[in-house]
Amino acid sequence: MREVKVNLLGQTLEQLQELCAAEGFPRFTAKQLCDWLYKKRVDSIDRMTNLSLAQRARLNELAYIGREFPVRCQVSGDGTKKYLFPVLDGHFIETVYIPDDDRATLCVSCQVGCKMGCRFCVTGQQGFHGNLSAGDILNQLFSIPEFEHLTNVVFMGMGEPMDNIDAVLAACGALTSSWGLGWSPKRVTVSTVGIIPGLQRFLDESQCHLAVSLHNPVPQERQQLMPVQKAFPLNEVLALLRKYEWSGQRRLSFEYTMFRGLNDDLGNAAKLVEALRGLDCRVNLIRFHESPEAPFKTSMPATIKQFQDYLNRNGIVCTLRASRGQDIDAACGLLAGRKGQAD
Repeated sequence: MREVKVNLLGQTLEQLQELCAAEGFPRFTAKQLCDWLYKKRVDSIDRMTNLSLAQRARLNELAYIGREFPVRCQVSGDGTKKYLFPVLDGHFIETVYIPDDDRATLCVSCQVGCKMGCRFCVTGQQGFHGNLSAGDILNQLFSIPEFEHLTNVVFMGMGEPMDNIDAVLAACGALTSSWGLGWSPKRVTVSTVGIIPGLQRFLDESQCHLAVSLHNPVPQERQQLMPVQKAFPLNEVLALLRKYEWSGQRRLSFEYTMFRGLNDDLGNAAKLVEALRGLDCRVNLIRFHESPEAPFKTSMPATIKQFQDYLNRNGIVCTLRASRGQDIDAACGLLAGRKGQAD
């Protein structure tokens, strides 16, 4: 049976050490590979010039470097760029580059579509078509022309990171380990709707920032918006988070999309304060971006301000996230990766 080639991009130092040991390569070859993959960011094994010709020939038989360039770039009036990448079985994912003064953030996807079925999210309406590999995730950084300008990466694109935790942890490792890009974990934020098994691993195996999609503090109302509430109730997610230290190195935030008449009154604000009491965290309010796929309206500006002020007065740091890229469907909850966009 023909060997399945390994995508070197996304492999950890330990995985590369295992590959080299199996092939009888010197142990230091794994560090050389990391250097070429993550520091020099080559797109071809043949460019790894400090490996022998025999080693490169064998690696070409065993493996490849999974670099795929975007097939489309849309540019928003505010400077945001949305890239369309080809991935599994003819599908596509979207990645968003967000420049902002001296910061430049890349919002990456971790799945093709999503299983979570949140009623307000366009991505969730597309169904689920597969997990991305760590290499697919990292390729979104390495294959855009703005890579050198990136200051931050957020796992807030298509998919639920804790539902693809192996690949997400491997990608985070490549971003933050000394054998990879060597970034501070403070530059990376991973989001979740609260998949507890994956979240537990993330908390134990990573120091990157965490953002939890909360959106409603009332269990029954949250479940109507987010079916995950039934399997992994918010109170159990919060109980897990309270077991960890949240200060300095690792930050905890909660994402709260504002829906008119659903979760935006002061009663909801009071229940949110009670739910988060004692947690060192912040709340990011998000204006809902209306679309034909979701039957909701965004809250009025005065209502959002009132909600924000209430949280700040009651001891919870609360900010309103700036809406970026809405004119190209690059804002929160709008990523779809439709195949037709590549035509």
